[in-house]
Amino acid sequence: MILTYKIKHDRDFSEELAKAKQVAEYGVKYRTRSSKDVKHIGLKSAISNQILNKYAKDKSAKKVNSVKLTIPNQSVKLNRNERKIRITPLKLDLRYYFPDNFEKINQIEIGEKYVYVSVTVPEREQIEPEDYLGVDLNTTGHIAVMSNPKTGKVWKLGKKAQHIHLKYKNDRRKLQVKGKYKKVKQVNDRESRIVRDLNQKISSRIVETAAANNCGIRMENLKGIRDSVKCKKSFKYSLHSWSFYQLQFMLEYKARLLGVKIEFVKPEYTSQNCSRCGYLGIRNGDSFKCLHCGHVDHADANAAFNIAMRTGDQCGADRDASYGSTGAPQVATV
Repeated sequence: MILTYKIKHDRDFSEELAKAKQVAEYGVKYRTRSSKDVKHIGLKSAISNQILNKYAKDKSAKKVNSVKLTIPNQSVKLNRNERKIRITPLKLDLRYYFPDNFEKINQIEIGEKYVYVSVTVPEREQIEPEDYLGVDLNTTGHIAVMSNPKTGKVWKLGKKAQHIHLKYKNDRRKLQVKGKYKKVKQVNDRESRIVRDLNQKISSRIVETAAANNCGIRMENLKGIRDSVKCKKSFKYSLHSWSFYQLQFMLEYKARLLGVKIEFVKPEYTSQNCSRCGYLGIRNGDSFKCLHCGHVDHADANAAFNIAMRTGDQCGADRDASYGSTGAPQVATV
Protein backbone atom coordinates (compact mmCIF):
# COMPACT_ATOMS: atom_id res chain seq x y z
CA MET A 1 0.00 0.00 0.00
CA ILE A 2 1.19 3.53 -0.79
CA LEU A 3 0.69 6.20 1.89
CA THR A 4 1.64 9.87 1.81
CA TYR A 5 2.79 11.76 4.90
CA LYS A 6 3.01 15.53 5.25
CA ILE A 7 5.95 17.28 6.94
CA LYS A 8 6.26 21.03 7.42
CA HIS A 9 9.53 22.55 6.21
CA ASP A 10 11.17 25.90 7.03
CA ARG A 11 12.87 26.67 3.71
CA ASP A 12 11.95 29.26 1.10
CA PHE A 13 11.51 27.36 -2.17
CA SER A 14 9.71 30.16 -4.04
CA GLU A 15 12.50 30.44 -6.63
CA GLU A 16 12.62 26.68 -7.27
CA LEU A 17 8.80 26.46 -7.42
CA ALA A 18 8.68 29.27 -9.98
CA LYS A 19 11.20 27.39 -12.12
CA ALA A 20 9.21 24.18 -11.68
CA LYS A 21 6.14 25.93 -13.08
CA GLN A 22 8.15 27.13 -16.07
CA VAL A 23 9.33 23.56 -16.70
CA ALA A 24 5.78 22.25 -16.53
CA GLU A 25 4.54 24.96 -18.92
CA TYR A 26 7.35 24.11 -21.33
CA GLY A 27 6.44 20.43 -21.15
CA VAL A 28 2.76 21.14 -21.85
CA LYS A 29 3.62 23.39 -24.78
CA TYR A 30 6.30 21.26 -26.50
CA ARG A 31 5.53 17.78 -25.07
CA THR A 32 9.18 17.10 -24.38
CA ARG A 33 10.38 14.74 -21.65
CA SER A 34 14.07 15.54 -21.82
CA SER A 35 15.57 17.69 -19.08
CA LYS A 36 18.15 18.91 -21.59
CA ASP A 37 15.43 20.93 -23.30
CA VAL A 38 14.72 22.88 -20.12
CA LYS A 39 18.30 23.18 -18.91
CA HIS A 40 18.17 26.94 -19.55
CA ILE A 41 15.50 27.34 -16.84
CA GLY A 42 18.03 26.31 -14.19
CA LEU A 43 16.15 23.65 -12.24
CA LYS A 44 17.95 20.48 -11.14
CA SER A 45 17.65 17.83 -13.87
CA ALA A 46 16.41 15.13 -11.44
CA ILE A 47 13.45 17.36 -10.55
CA SER A 48 12.86 18.58 -14.11
CA ASN A 49 12.63 14.99 -15.36
CA GLN A 50 9.87 14.16 -12.88
CA ILE A 51 7.87 17.28 -13.73
CA LEU A 52 8.19 16.71 -17.48
CA ASN A 53 7.14 13.07 -17.11
CA LYS A 54 4.00 14.20 -15.35
CA TYR A 55 2.95 17.11 -17.55
CA ALA A 56 4.37 16.37 -21.00
CA LYS A 57 2.74 12.94 -21.32
CA ASP A 58 -0.64 14.21 -20.10
CA LYS A 59 -2.24 15.21 -23.40
CA SER A 60 -5.29 16.61 -21.61
CA ALA A 61 -3.13 19.16 -19.74
CA LYS A 62 -3.60 22.57 -21.34
CA LYS A 63 -2.79 24.89 -18.46
CA VAL A 64 -0.48 24.78 -15.45
CA ASN A 65 -1.68 26.32 -12.19
CA SER A 66 0.65 25.26 -9.38
CA VAL A 67 3.51 22.78 -9.46
CA LYS A 68 5.35 21.02 -6.66
CA LEU A 69 9.02 20.06 -6.71
CA THR A 70 9.02 16.32 -7.39
CA ILE A 71 12.01 14.30 -6.14
CA PRO A 72 12.54 10.68 -7.32
CA ASN A 73 13.56 8.03 -4.79
CA GLN A 74 17.04 7.83 -6.37
CA SER A 75 17.69 11.36 -5.10
CA VAL A 76 16.58 10.60 -1.54
CA LYS A 77 18.78 9.18 1.22
CA LEU A 78 17.18 7.62 4.29
CA ASN A 79 18.76 7.38 7.74
CA ARG A 80 16.41 5.23 9.83
CA ASN A 81 18.61 5.36 12.94
CA GLU A 82 18.29 9.15 13.15
CA ARG A 83 14.86 9.18 11.44
CA LYS A 84 16.12 11.62 8.83
CA ILE A 85 15.48 12.05 5.11
CA ARG A 86 18.10 13.74 2.96
CA ILE A 87 16.90 15.30 -0.32
CA THR A 88 20.14 15.51 -2.25
CA PRO A 89 19.31 17.92 -5.13
CA LEU A 90 18.05 20.57 -2.68
CA LYS A 91 20.45 19.79 0.19
CA LEU A 92 17.47 19.50 2.50
CA ASP A 93 17.43 17.39 5.67
CA LEU A 94 14.08 16.41 7.16
CA ARG A 95 13.27 14.65 10.40
CA TYR A 96 10.22 12.42 10.14
CA TYR A 97 7.89 11.33 12.93
CA PHE A 98 5.48 9.07 11.06
CA PRO A 99 5.63 5.27 11.61
CA ASP A 100 8.91 3.65 10.57
CA ASN A 101 7.27 0.52 9.17
CA PHE A 102 7.52 1.54 5.50
CA GLU A 103 9.51 -0.53 3.01
CA LYS A 104 10.79 2.33 0.85
CA ILE A 105 10.27 5.96 -0.12
CA ASN A 106 8.72 6.21 -3.59
CA GLN A 107 9.01 9.92 -4.22
CA ILE A 108 8.79 13.27 -2.48
CA GLU A 109 6.89 16.41 -3.47
CA ILE A 110 7.67 19.82 -2.01
CA GLY A 111 5.29 22.78 -1.90
CA GLU A 112 5.47 26.22 -0.33
CA LYS A 113 5.00 24.98 3.24
CA TYR A 114 4.97 21.19 3.24
CA VAL A 115 6.89 18.16 2.07
CA TYR A 116 4.78 15.19 0.94
CA VAL A 117 6.56 11.87 1.42
CA SER A 118 5.11 8.91 -0.49
CA VAL A 119 6.07 5.53 0.99
CA THR A 120 5.22 1.87 0.43
CA VAL A 121 3.82 0.21 3.55
CA PRO A 122 3.36 -3.57 3.83
CA GLU A 123 -0.19 -4.82 4.30
CA ARG A 124 -1.07 -7.61 6.69
CA GLU A 125 -2.82 -10.67 5.36
CA GLN A 126 -6.53 -10.24 5.85
CA ILE A 127 -7.83 -12.28 8.78
CA GLU A 128 -11.16 -14.06 8.48
CA PRO A 129 -13.15 -12.51 11.35
CA GLU A 130 -15.03 -14.43 14.02
CA ASP A 131 -17.65 -11.67 14.29
CA TYR A 132 -18.39 -8.19 12.93
CA LEU A 133 -18.63 -4.76 14.50
CA GLY A 134 -21.31 -2.50 13.04
CA VAL A 135 -20.44 1.15 12.42
CA ASP A 136 -23.20 3.70 11.88
CA LEU A 137 -21.96 7.03 10.50
CA ASN A 138 -24.03 10.12 11.30
CA THR A 139 -24.33 13.78 10.34
CA THR A 140 -25.63 14.89 13.74
CA GLY A 141 -24.91 13.76 17.28
CA HIS A 142 -22.01 11.29 17.38
CA ILE A 143 -20.17 11.07 14.09
CA ALA A 144 -19.83 7.28 14.47
CA VAL A 145 -21.57 4.69 16.65
CA MET A 146 -19.99 1.23 16.82
CA SER A 147 -21.55 -1.90 18.25
CA ASN A 148 -20.57 -5.48 18.98
CA PRO A 149 -23.68 -7.76 18.83
CA LYS A 150 -21.79 -10.60 20.55
CA THR A 151 -21.09 -8.63 23.74
CA GLY A 152 -23.76 -5.93 23.44
CA LYS A 153 -21.18 -3.19 23.84
CA VAL A 154 -21.65 0.18 22.12
CA TRP A 155 -19.09 2.93 21.47
CA LYS A 156 -20.28 6.47 20.70
CA LEU A 157 -17.52 8.47 19.03
CA GLY A 158 -17.00 12.06 17.91
CA LYS A 159 -19.86 13.91 19.58
CA LYS A 160 -18.14 17.27 19.12
CA ALA A 161 -18.06 17.03 15.28
CA GLN A 162 -21.46 18.72 14.84
CA HIS A 163 -20.51 21.48 17.29
CA ILE A 164 -17.30 22.11 15.31
CA HIS A 165 -19.19 22.42 12.00
CA LEU A 166 -21.81 24.78 13.43
CA LYS A 167 -19.23 26.92 15.26
CA TYR A 168 -17.14 27.52 12.16
CA LYS A 169 -20.24 27.99 10.00
CA ASN A 170 -21.25 30.89 12.25
CA ASP A 171 -17.70 32.28 12.27
CA ARG A 172 -17.63 32.25 8.45
CA ARG A 173 -21.01 33.97 8.22
CA LYS A 174 -19.87 36.83 10.47
CA LEU A 175 -16.62 37.26 8.51
CA GLN A 176 -18.41 37.17 5.13
CA VAL A 177 -20.75 39.96 6.25
CA LYS A 178 -17.66 42.06 7.05
CA GLY A 179 -16.04 41.14 3.72
CA LYS A 180 -13.04 39.47 5.37
CA TYR A 181 -12.68 36.68 2.81
CA LYS A 182 -9.05 35.92 3.62
CA LYS A 183 -10.11 35.20 7.19
CA VAL A 184 -12.91 32.98 5.87
CA LYS A 185 -10.32 30.80 4.12
CA GLN A 186 -8.27 30.60 7.33
CA VAL A 187 -11.37 29.47 9.23
CA ASN A 188 -12.08 26.85 6.54
CA ASP A 189 -8.53 25.53 6.82
CA ARG A 190 -8.70 25.43 10.62
CA GLU A 191 -11.99 23.53 10.56
CA SER A 192 -10.60 21.02 8.02
CA ARG A 193 -7.54 20.34 10.20
CA ILE A 194 -9.65 19.82 13.34
CA VAL A 195 -12.13 17.50 11.60
CA ARG A 196 -9.33 15.54 9.93
CA ASP A 197 -7.61 15.02 13.29
CA LEU A 198 -10.93 13.90 14.80
CA ASN A 199 -11.48 11.45 11.93
CA GLN A 200 -7.96 10.09 12.39
CA LYS A 201 -8.62 9.35 16.06
CA ILE A 202 -12.06 7.84 15.44
CA SER A 203 -10.88 5.61 12.59
CA SER A 204 -7.91 4.38 14.64
CA ARG A 205 -10.19 3.59 17.59
CA ILE A 206 -12.59 1.60 15.40
CA VAL A 207 -9.96 -0.40 13.51
CA GLU A 208 -7.85 -1.13 16.60
CA THR A 209 -10.96 -2.30 18.49
CA ALA A 210 -11.88 -4.60 15.61
CA ALA A 211 -8.35 -6.04 15.41
CA ALA A 212 -8.17 -6.60 19.20
CA ASN A 213 -11.46 -8.53 19.15
CA ASN A 214 -10.71 -10.48 15.93
CA CYS A 215 -13.69 -8.80 14.29
CA GLY A 216 -14.42 -7.42 10.87
CA ILE A 217 -16.16 -4.10 10.27
CA ARG A 218 -19.49 -3.59 8.56
CA MET A 219 -20.70 -0.18 7.37
CA GLU A 220 -23.49 1.13 5.20
CA ASN A 221 -22.76 1.75 1.53
CA LEU A 222 -23.37 5.51 1.46
CA LYS A 223 -22.24 6.18 -2.10
CA GLY A 224 -24.30 8.98 -3.64
CA ILE A 225 -26.15 9.82 -0.42
CA ARG A 226 -25.67 13.57 -0.91
CA ASP A 227 -27.46 13.41 -4.26
CA SER A 228 -30.20 10.95 -3.38
CA VAL A 229 -31.27 11.87 0.15
CA LYS A 230 -34.20 14.26 0.67
CA CYS A 231 -33.99 16.45 3.74
CA LYS A 232 -35.04 19.75 5.25
CA LYS A 233 -33.13 22.89 4.29
CA SER A 234 -31.90 23.25 7.87
CA PHE A 235 -30.33 19.76 7.63
CA LYS A 236 -28.56 20.29 4.29
CA TYR A 237 -25.56 22.05 5.81
CA SER A 238 -24.86 19.15 8.17
CA LEU A 239 -25.14 16.68 5.30
CA HIS A 240 -22.88 18.55 2.87
CA SER A 241 -20.26 19.44 5.49
CA TRP A 242 -20.15 15.85 6.70
CA SER A 243 -16.71 14.35 6.13
CA PHE A 244 -17.85 10.72 6.07
CA TYR A 245 -15.96 10.04 2.84
CA GLN A 246 -12.74 11.07 4.57
CA LEU A 247 -13.57 8.95 7.62
CA GLN A 248 -14.51 5.98 5.43
CA PHE A 249 -11.23 6.29 3.49
CA MET A 250 -9.24 6.36 6.74
CA LEU A 251 -11.10 3.30 8.01
CA GLU A 252 -10.39 1.39 4.81
CA TYR A 253 -6.65 2.01 4.62
CA LYS A 254 -6.08 1.47 8.34
CA ALA A 255 -8.04 -1.77 8.17
CA ARG A 256 -5.82 -2.97 5.32
CA LEU A 257 -2.73 -2.20 7.39
CA LEU A 258 -3.99 -4.36 10.29
CA GLY A 259 -5.60 -7.09 8.16
CA VAL A 260 -9.12 -6.19 9.29
CA LYS A 261 -11.89 -7.11 6.87
CA ILE A 262 -14.42 -4.43 5.87
CA GLU A 263 -17.82 -5.12 4.31
CA PHE A 264 -20.44 -2.69 3.05
CA VAL A 265 -24.15 -3.40 3.39
CA LYS A 266 -27.26 -1.83 1.95
CA PRO A 267 -28.48 1.07 4.12
CA GLU A 268 -32.22 0.46 3.70
CA TYR A 269 -34.12 0.14 6.98
CA THR A 270 -31.03 -0.03 9.23
CA SER A 271 -32.53 2.81 11.28
CA GLN A 272 -36.11 1.52 11.14
CA ASN A 273 -35.78 -2.21 11.83
CA CYS A 274 -35.55 -3.55 15.37
CA SER A 275 -32.17 -5.13 16.03
CA ARG A 276 -33.77 -7.74 18.32
CA CYS A 277 -36.78 -9.03 16.41
CA GLY A 278 -36.26 -7.54 12.94
CA TYR A 279 -39.67 -5.87 12.68
CA LEU A 280 -40.20 -2.20 11.84
CA GLY A 281 -40.22 0.28 14.68
CA ILE A 282 -40.42 4.03 15.15
CA ARG A 283 -37.40 6.33 15.27
CA ASN A 284 -37.97 9.64 16.98
CA GLY A 285 -34.79 11.69 17.16
CA ASP A 286 -32.25 9.71 19.20
CA SER A 287 -34.72 7.09 20.42
CA PHE A 288 -36.01 3.93 18.78
CA LYS A 289 -39.01 1.83 19.83
CA CYS A 290 -40.08 -1.46 18.26
CA LEU A 291 -43.79 -1.78 17.57
CA HIS A 292 -43.63 -5.59 17.71
CA CYS A 293 -41.53 -6.59 20.73
CA GLY A 294 -41.47 -3.23 22.55
CA HIS A 295 -37.65 -3.01 22.52
CA VAL A 296 -36.36 0.53 23.23
CA ASP A 297 -32.86 1.64 22.34
CA HIS A 298 -30.72 4.59 21.25
CA ALA A 299 -31.53 4.96 17.54
CA ASP A 300 -27.90 5.00 16.35
CA ALA A 301 -26.96 2.03 18.55
CA ASN A 302 -29.93 0.09 17.15
CA ALA A 303 -28.78 0.94 13.61
CA ALA A 304 -25.19 -0.12 14.38
CA PHE A 305 -26.41 -3.52 15.64
CA ASN A 306 -28.47 -3.95 12.45
CA ILE A 307 -25.46 -3.10 10.29
CA ALA A 308 -23.24 -5.57 12.14
CA MET A 309 -25.69 -8.42 11.64
CA ARG A 310 -26.29 -7.89 7.94
CA THR A 311 -24.46 -9.42 5.02
CA GLY A 312 -23.49 -7.61 1.86
CA ASP A 313 -26.58 -8.64 -0.09
CA GLN A 314 -29.08 -8.30 2.77
CA CYS A 315 -31.66 -5.57 3.00
CA GLY A 316 -34.39 -7.40 4.94
CA ALA A 317 -35.06 -8.12 8.59
CA ASP A 318 -34.78 -11.90 8.98
CA ARG A 319 -31.84 -12.02 11.36
CA ASP A 320 -31.20 -13.76 14.66
CA ALA A 321 -30.34 -10.74 16.79
CA SER A 322 -29.06 -10.75 20.33
CA TYR A 323 -27.45 -8.41 22.82
CA GLY A 324 -25.26 -11.16 24.23
CA SER A 325 -24.88 -11.98 27.89
CA THR A 326 -24.95 -8.40 29.15
CA GLY A 327 -28.70 -7.95 28.62
CA ALA A 328 -28.27 -4.26 27.71
CA PRO A 329 -25.74 -2.18 25.80
CA GLN A 330 -22.63 -0.93 27.54
CA VAL A 331 -21.65 2.54 26.34
CA ALA A 332 -18.15 4.04 26.07
CA THR A 333 -18.17 7.68 24.95
CA VAL A 334 -15.23 9.77 23.74
